[in-house]
Amino acid sequence: MKTFDHLAVIGLREWIALPDLGLAGLRAKIDTGASTSTLHASDIEPFERDGQPWVRFTAHLGSLVQRRHCHREAPLVSMKTIRSSTGHTQHRYVICTNMVLGDRHWPVEFTLTCRKTMRYRALLGAKALVEGQLVVNPALTYVQGKPLLAAPATSSGVR
Repeated sequence: MKTFDHLAVIGLREWIALPDLGLAGLRAKIDTGASTSTLHASDIEPFERDGQPWVRFTAHLGSLVQRRHCHREAPLVSMKTIRSSTGHTQHRYVICTNMVLGDRHWPVEFTLTCRKTMRYRALLGAKALVEGQLVVNPALTYVQGKPLLAAPATSSGVR
């Protein structure tokens, strides 16, 4: 059996933080079958800032029982058509923001969509796992612990 010392082991569910958006304590479900990561958002509205495309949205945190939300803005990376396992397609806005999982910190693309009927407010897809050099042990959960929110980023322009 091959082992890779540079890969970090994560469980099927992990705590993440999105410091550029000022979000910490997000429970994320790991989904190796999804290519792109997803963040629960509503009131999604594109706009322009200094001639560049941006998007404002309400980010939803917490569980179905303990709900919290906050308004955020981020540069718009692209639009993406997502096809569900049932064949349903949806057009989504894509943002890129730094993510912290355990002791790792790297930029991750998230599509924005309503996940209000889902247990987890964030879903981590295969691209984020590859870029973060992570390997999943589905028998484990919350292996990496809860990341602390870093000082708010100012260089990205996210408000």
